[in-house]
Amino acid sequence: MSLFNHIKIAVIGGGSWATALIKILCEQNNVQIRWWLRNQKDIDHIRKFNHNPSYLSDVVLSPKKVKVFEKTADAVKGADYVILAVPAAFIQESLQHLSAKHLQGKRIVSAIKGMVPEKNALVTDWAAEAFGIEMKDTCVIAGPCHAEEVALEKQSYLTIASTECPAAEDFAQLMTCRYVTANALDDLYGVEYAAIMKNIVALACGITHGLGYGDNFQAVLVSNAMQEIGSLVTALDPRERNLSSSAYLGDLLVTAYSQFSRNRLFGNMVGRGYSVKAAQLEMKMIAEGYYATKSIHELNKTYHVNLPITSAVYSILYEEQAPAAVMNELKKLLK
Repeated sequence: MSLFNHIKIAVIGGGSWATALIKILCEQNNVQIRWWLRNQKDIDHIRKFNHNPSYLSDVVLSPKKVKVFEKTADAVKGADYVILAVPAAFIQESLQHLSAKHLQGKRIVSAIKGMVPEKNALVTDWAAEAFGIEMKDTCVIAGPCHAEEVALEKQSYLTIASTECPAAEDFAQLMTCRYVTANALDDLYGVEYAAIMKNIVALACGITHGLGYGDNFQAVLVSNAMQEIGSLVTALDPRERNLSSSAYLGDLLVTAYSQFSRNRLFGNMVGRGYSVKAAQLEMKMIAEGYYATKSIHELNKTYHVNLPITSAVYSILYEEQAPAAVMNELKKLLK
């Protein structure tokens, strides 16, 4: 497909990340966006006022470029790309009215940094199986790029990963604008697993911060976490990769330390004494790391990689062990 003709892009999801991605795409002259949202009130509001009332409400969207839909089948009709930008826990429900025919001939782009619960599957693998999509037509969006900073047009960097670079390079061009630099990479699985793991690490950082641990400990925790991520990714998809690049380390750092990190916020609440359910009720947005923790824990029963940080977070969130006691044991394992 030519990047100089009008390109139709369907976006599935109505949250802050979906809204931020649409803002970036609106910078392109040759793009038409077909947006599916679950909430009818939000759909009506966007049609009338050209902004999302629930997330990043200051972002004004071009009515000439953005059209909203109530049905996913209508949104993806005629689209060249379909961007998945709903929480992983809701991806099956969100696409339940689509069949393989609806997505035939389209490139699928996952903007989801989580795993499909219960199936413990990557979103790209699940989509490939559910809709018969070839992996060469699948990409993931990763990198240190918070939706809130995109809304403020802060300089940001994205990595578009695929199994083959041409697909990633094409979409990277679409995601590049005056405040976003997007690069292509041919490490779909490594990038996707690293993006999932960094959310678990951010939960751990939030928990320790809530317990009163300082910056010194956080630095040690994150450096150990990078080794943990490397070990798991290598076990799952062994190949040469530079884990210090922004797609891996950069994404980990911003999620572990940023004020905008919902996973860090969720962990901080748990560390301060909130129950998991209470923290979930108070947060407006989904913390992907909560679901990912269980999925990675279950997946690792096959691979037996040493994952002390992930195990600690799992013990707190799913076995209801006291955060202070768990982290006291974890700190003895860190170097």
